[in-house]
Amino acid sequence: MPGLVPLAPTRFQLLPIRFLSKISSQFGTYIVPTLLRIVKGFRRIHSEVAYLVLSGLPFPAKPGCPHRQRAGLYSYPYACQGVSCLFSKSRSLSLPQFGTILAPGTIPSIQPSYPCPFQKRTETVVINSGWYNFLMKAIGSLTFSNQRSLLQQLLTAMLLSLVFTFVLFIAVILTYQIWFAGRIFPGVQVAGIPVGGLSPAEAAEKISAQITFPTQGRIVLKDNENLWVASPQELGLFLDPGASATLAFRVGRDGNLLNRFADQFNAWYTGKNTSPVLLFDQRIAYVYLNRIAAVINRPVIEANLGLQGEEVIVRSGEIGRTLDIDASLALVSAQVQSLQEGVVPLVVQETPPVILDASQQAELARRILSQPLTLTMPEGQTAPGSPWVFDRTTLASMLSIERVRNQDGEQYEITLNSEMLITFLSNLAPNLRTYPQNARFIFNDDTRQLDLLQPAVIGRTLNVDATLRAIQDGLKQDQHTIPLVFDYTNPPVTDDATAESLGITELVSQHTSYFYGSSRERVQNIQAAASRFHGLLVPPGATFSMADALGNISLDNGYAEALIIVGGQTIKGVGGGVCQVSTTLFRTAFFGGYPIVERHAHAYRVSYYEKTYGNRLDPKLAGLDATVYVPIVDFKFTNDTPYWLLMETYVNPNASTLTWKFYSTSDGRTVEWQTTGPVNIVEPPKPLYKENPELKEGEIKQVDWEAKGAEVTVTRTVYRNGQVYFTDRIYTRYQPWQAVYEYGPGTEIPTPEPENND
Repeated sequence: MPGLVPLAPTRFQLLPIRFLSKISSQFGTYIVPTLLRIVKGFRRIHSEVAYLVLSGLPFPAKPGCPHRQRAGLYSYPYACQGVSCLFSKSRSLSLPQFGTILAPGTIPSIQPSYPCPFQKRTETVVINSGWYNFLMKAIGSLTFSNQRSLLQQLLTAMLLSLVFTFVLFIAVILTYQIWFAGRIFPGVQVAGIPVGGLSPAEAAEKISAQITFPTQGRIVLKDNENLWVASPQELGLFLDPGASATLAFRVGRDGNLLNRFADQFNAWYTGKNTSPVLLFDQRIAYVYLNRIAAVINRPVIEANLGLQGEEVIVRSGEIGRTLDIDASLALVSAQVQSLQEGVVPLVVQETPPVILDASQQAELARRILSQPLTLTMPEGQTAPGSPWVFDRTTLASMLSIERVRNQDGEQYEITLNSEMLITFLSNLAPNLRTYPQNARFIFNDDTRQLDLLQPAVIGRTLNVDATLRAIQDGLKQDQHTIPLVFDYTNPPVTDDATAESLGITELVSQHTSYFYGSSRERVQNIQAAASRFHGLLVPPGATFSMADALGNISLDNGYAEALIIVGGQTIKGVGGGVCQVSTTLFRTAFFGGYPIVERHAHAYRVSYYEKTYGNRLDPKLAGLDATVYVPIVDFKFTNDTPYWLLMETYVNPNASTLTWKFYSTSDGRTVEWQTTGPVNIVEPPKPLYKENPELKEGEIKQVDWEAKGAEVTVTRTVYRNGQVYFTDRIYTRYQPWQAVYEYGPGTEIPTPEPENND
C-alpha cells in the first residue's frame, strides 16, 4: 500500500477551497440534493462528508442534539462532531495535511480544534478513501501560484462557482422539462380545480367530473309570479373539457423561452388559474325564450262599453304584454356565463290600452237608466204639456256612449244624445215662449192717473243650450227631475208706471163704429179681438202692428166662425168681424193725425163700415175701412209723438158699437180731411145660382151679396200748432160684387132681389 505523499501546501492554497465553500453554501440547500441524484456511477459516500467537502455547510446534528432543533437540519447517522458546526466557536477544521493521498481502506479521523460545547467526546468519522482521493486530486490539479494575487484567486473562485452554478441550473431546468413533458406544469388550475402533473386526457376527465354547472346548475327565469327553472345546458351553455385541459396544458408552453420559464415559475410559485372553455349557443336560449314568450305575450284589449236593450254591458281592458327577447337574452347570457346560479328577471314590455277601465262610466249609465227623466217648468211657472217625461226605454234609445279625449287621456263619456235632445227642446221652445208685455192700464178720467188693468209679463225664451247642459249635468248627479232653463226679458213698462212717467195726460183721439145687424158669432169675434187692445201701450216713436198684437185667431182664443172674404168669395171662417176692429183702429189713428204705415181695403164695399148711428149709411165713410188677415194682411201706424200712447177699447153689443180711445199728451196736432165719396160706380153682375146637393128640393140659400164697384180717394192734412205737419192721400178701388145663391136639386130658380149683408 503506497504511503502518504505530502504536497507542501501553503495557506493560500487552502483559500480557494474555503472561498468556494462559502459561495457554495448559498446554493447548497437547493443544489446538493439534485447533484446527488445526477452523479451516478460513483459510490455513495456519507452525506456528512459531502456536506463537509463540497459545501462547507454546518455539520448536521443527530437526533437528540440541541443543535438539531436550533439549526433545523436533517438527521444523519454520524452526529455532532462539531466539524464546522454552526454553534461551534471555531470554524477551522483539523484535517489531514492538504493534498495527502489516502491509501484504500485508510480511516482518517476528523477532529475539531475546539470540542463541541454539547459533546465532550471525540468520534471518528469514516470516509471512503477513493472518493477522498478523487477530490484531492481534482483540487490539487488546480494551480495555485504563490505569485498570484489574492484578487485573482478570488475572481477565479467566483468564476468557478458561477460556472458550476449555471451547469447545475441548466441541469435542473432540463430535468424539470423532461419530467413534465406531456403533463401540465405544477400549480396550474382550471376553475380552481388542480390539474398540475396530469396529462391533458387526465385533466379533461377530472374537469368533466368536477365542473357540473352546465348540467346541474339552476337558472331561474322570473316574470312576476311566473317562474321557469332551466339548467345552463338547456339555455345553450356547454363545457368543452378537452379544450379546457388543452388550455391548461399550454401554460408555460407558449411565447418565447423567457416567457415560458416565467409562466412555469409563476405557476409553481403562485399558481395559475385558467378558465374552462365553455360554449354558449344563443340560438338555444333564443328558442327557449320564444317558448316562454308564447306564455307571456298577450295583445292589448281595449275596455268596451255598450247597451243591450236597457242593460249596460261592460268589459274591462287588458294590458298588452310582450317579452323583449333580445333584452332578456342579454341578461340570460350574462347570468349563464358567470357560472353561477341565479334569478334572471325577464324583460317584458307592457302596453296599456287607451281605456283600461270603464266600470265608472258603466255605473253612471246604469244610474241614468234606473228611472224615468222628467223635465219641468221652473218653480212658479206653468206651460201646456208640462211636465215632460222620458221613460226608461226612451232614455235607453237616447243614451250616447262615446270615446272622448280629455286632459287625462281617452275615456268613455255617457250622455243623452245631444241631437235628439236639441230637436225635442227646439220643437218645444215656441210653445213655451212668451214675449215681454207691458203692464196694461186704463186712464182714470177723474183722477187723471193710470189704474193697473193687467200686470206686466216678463218675456220668457227657452234656452236650449243651457237646458241641454242642465240635463246632462243633472243626470251625472243622479237628478231625474230637471227644470227647463229660460232666458227672461223685462218689459219696458212695469206695474209701477205712472201717467206722468209715460206722458199720458189726456184723450187725444176717439172713434166709434157700428155693427148693426151682426150675427152673434160676429159680435163674439169683435169682442175677442177688441179685448186684445184694451189697455195696450204703444211706445213713443214705435210703429204699431195690429197683427202682432192680435195674435193667433183661433177657436181656442175665443173666436167663432162668421162670414169672411177669402179668395174672391164670402165664406164662413174663424174670426169673421175682426175687420170691424181693424177698421175702427184705422179711423182712430187716421182722425188722431198719426201716420198710416200699412192699410188694406176690403175687396168690395161692406155696408157694416159705412153705417152710422141709427143704422144709417154714410157714403163718406167709404174708403175708410181696413182689413186684417193674420199673418198675411196687417194694419200699421206710427206713434210719432214723444209720449206713450194708451189704447182703450169698449164694445157695447146692445148698442152695436165699438169705441176706440187713444190717451196720450197732445202735441198740438189737428186733422182736416176730404173725400171724393164713391165715384166711377160699376153695377154688379147678375146673381149667380149654384146647385148644392146638400140642400133640399125647392130650398134656395144666398151665400154672397152684390155690391157696386166704385173708387174713393180720401185726403188728409195734419197740422201741428197751426202748421201743416204732413198730408197723405188714401185711394181705394172696390170691385163690383156678384150675388150668389145655392139651391137644392129640382128647385125652380127665382129671380131674387139681392141684399147686401156682410
